[in-house]
Amino acid sequence: MSDGVRHWGDGPREVLMLHCSLAQGSAWKGVAARLPGGLHLTAPDIVGHGDGPDHDPSRDLHDQCFGAVLPHLPAGGFDAIGHSFGATLALRLAIEMPDRVRSLTLIEPVLFAAARGAPSFETQLAIQLALEEAVAQDNNAAATRGFLDLWGTGGDFDDQPDAQRAYMVDRIDLIAASRPALFGDSAGLVPRLGQVTAPTLLVSGENCQPVITDILDRMQVAIPDTTRSGIPGAGHMAPITHPEPVAAAIAAHLQSS
Repeated sequence: MSDGVRHWGDGPREVLMLHCSLAQGSAWKGVAARLPGGLHLTAPDIVGHGDGPDHDPSRDLHDQCFGAVLPHLPAGGFDAIGHSFGATLALRLAIEMPDRVRSLTLIEPVLFAAARGAPSFETQLAIQLALEEAVAQDNNAAATRGFLDLWGTGGDFDDQPDAQRAYMVDRIDLIAASRPALFGDSAGLVPRLGQVTAPTLLVSGENCQPVITDILDRMQVAIPDTTRSGIPGAGHMAPITHPEPVAAAIAAHLQSS
């Protein structure tokens, strides 16, 4: 790894992998190890994570993260894979660079605005506002604990190694700052879902949050060429907890794209 980006493989087919919030590019290592040969995988650390650029609170979070990804794009065409917040960035790439994105894989994308009108949206918004209030009161540990109860790997926050807990607590403000992007759709992605031309794989864990189902239902209708895949026994963090079936789903999608 150098300059906040990890690489695996030396094949001719270029693949960009964008991680979830509170993680870093190395979160893809389990999936990367199980993908077939012939690929060159690039996984940058997004803004505020790992060795990625510092977060600028004065800027729209999605705009800043998207801009910081651009220097890491492979030359020419590539396959875009994203998980959670990273999936919203991959989606934006597919919308804004249709001539470059060969295929798109969205794993539990947290574009909550796509679920607007469903009860799950209001439930998730209330959870978000409570998290923001905890952060505003400098209770970052409580905010992180609540966030991971919904979106973590299923382990107890207090059982995490000290360094891992500190890493997540130090970055929970990014979750608080994500509301304009994820709930308000500041990047204008939902109205442009129909502009995605790349074959798109929509992935969810069997035990996903209801809002994820509503998001993917909207995307499946709006994006012209979609395939849906569920990961048995998995929750939101399927790329980490269930890398083998996630890699198998991605591999099948790449082969057919």
